[in-house]
Amino acid sequence: MYSLPRTVGRLPSQCLLRQTLTTSIRLSLRRNHTSTAKATSAGPLAGVRILDLTRVLAGPFCTQILADYGADVIKVENPQGGDDTRLWREAGEEAIWKPDASNTSIYFNTINRNKRSIAVNLKNEKGRDIILGLARKADVIVENFIPGKLDKMGLGYDVLKSINPSIILASISGYGAEGPYAQRAGYDVIGAAEGGLLHITGEADGPPTKPGVGLMDMCTGLYLHGAIASALLARERTGHGQKIGTSLFETTVSILANVGMSWMNLGKEAHRWGTGHPTIVPYEAFKTKDSFIVVGAVNNRQFKTLCGYLGKEELCTDSRFVDNNVRVQNRNELKHILDGLFVLKSTSEWEKIFEGSGMPYGPINNLEKVFSHPQTTARNMVQTVEQSEAVSGNVKVLGMPVKFSKSKPSIREGPPSLGQHTDDVLQELGLTSEVISQLRKGGVIGNRRASEPAIVTV
Repeated sequence: MYSLPRTVGRLPSQCLLRQTLTTSIRLSLRRNHTSTAKATSAGPLAGVRILDLTRVLAGPFCTQILADYGADVIKVENPQGGDDTRLWREAGEEAIWKPDASNTSIYFNTINRNKRSIAVNLKNEKGRDIILGLARKADVIVENFIPGKLDKMGLGYDVLKSINPSIILASISGYGAEGPYAQRAGYDVIGAAEGGLLHITGEADGPPTKPGVGLMDMCTGLYLHGAIASALLARERTGHGQKIGTSLFETTVSILANVGMSWMNLGKEAHRWGTGHPTIVPYEAFKTKDSFIVVGAVNNRQFKTLCGYLGKEELCTDSRFVDNNVRVQNRNELKHILDGLFVLKSTSEWEKIFEGSGMPYGPINNLEKVFSHPQTTARNMVQTVEQSEAVSGNVKVLGMPVKFSKSKPSIREGPPSLGQHTDDVLQELGLTSEVISQLRKGGVIGNRRASEPAIVTV
């Protein structure tokens, strides 16, 4: 059993409310409450409870994966506005939402399905009490505050493990918990810039280019979801929880992969290759008569096959191109020759020519072609969930890229409205309707339909 902070200098009514809340939480810790989400979900993480204190992209992406895998994810949001991405609407997006649904967006719906939302003011002491009560029953807490912020709020790891020794605290930050940059705020494109990714992304003679999505945020979320699963497995063996952490900067450095290794071991500075590859030639996009196609030859056998399909078998015996080492040295000459060949036919014509060849090739599809692609359908990469705030009553969401033969993950429900599950979760914690009403009146938790700020169009 844990001790809540002592009450000092409060009015009698405040003391009574806090005493009632404290008693309710303590009583709840002696009960075995099972959430509705936990009872109805399946998947490899069914029965695991995640307390999600994150917002924007990296953290919510991580916790959505855990939720898809069956975990009961309780998303804690600020009653005033909630997760920032609720307001990140694209131009024209208002057409798909009901007029009174001003606190949701496609962006938010992308990374928050299968979660329950509670609106709690963490700056309020009673709000922190609620979080501590939930932490006592949680398996994992995921957060993305600036390092040290949780400690200042009275929710640091030492406090959490004192009330729940088996808790796993998983943290995301911009640069990591230690080091001279630890207190800097972290954003996807900043991590990509400072970690070197932008330096190697773009055309050889052009400026640095950002990937088309928040790649570093999502890679960080992917790293952390795997680390959380590993920490849960370790806890099964040892009985102990632990603190784990990662950052956008560390993620970016880690995925520099062979390019980073070349610098560390050869002192070789990297530069941008466009769609090309630093150590494999040819392996890039080529302009066709009507669009583009990506073609690669990762070994000499494939290069010979490619030359045959192009009708230029003599290239295989040309001293400039006989093996990959010399092709890398003479990439510009080979590129010029191949450009002149690929532009003679359309992309679809080249696809028919290469069909069954064993060659790595594929068109550069726009999104219309991606989502009409037969493989997209075959692998269930588009699914539909109910969404009461949408005009149609549902939204399409991206499917799960990993399939399980057993303990299958699932997309059970759409993203929640702000604070949608506050009452349910607090009742599971043992609080009565009267206490919940008092907390709402005191500004500790959000209204059933919280006042919502204006939408930001991005």
